[in-house]
Amino acid sequence: MKLIRWRMPVLARHAGEWRGVYSHVSADGELIDEHRSHLICLFPDEGEWDYHQTNRYSWADGREETHVFPARYAEGRIWWDTERIEGCAWEIDQRTVCLTWSRKDMPGEYLYEMIQISACNSKRGRTWHWFREDELYQRTLIKEERVG
Repeated sequence: MKLIRWRMPVLARHAGEWRGVYSHVSADGELIDEHRSHLICLFPDEGEWDYHQTNRYSWADGREETHVFPARYAEGRIWWDTERIEGCAWEIDQRTVCLTWSRKDMPGEYLYEMIQISACNSKRGRTWHWFREDELYQRTLIKEERVG
């Protein structure tokens, strides 16, 4: 078993499959977009990645997207540097993981994310705060349940 499961026990509780809904709202609270999600969070025992996440999104109009986010563990955090994003995540208490990241296709923008997992490890809530030139312009509200 890799070191990450011991050093990041809260994150390790996220292993498995999650289904939920992403609601993107403006800074004023107006709904911009909403879609369903299916995430798979893995901690591979072998290979170069310490953490591997696959996000599948689907919209009511039939659109679908899949994104893969492998990460490495170092210095008490997991670090992403993929075609789509770069950033890191760390634990702050027994239920909370924080992230800061940016999308490579959106220069001048960055996000902060907070994830809370339930004590029973079956539900989680996530919020993203989107900043453009250091000004909040959007939030993403995510409610998920473990399905596997």
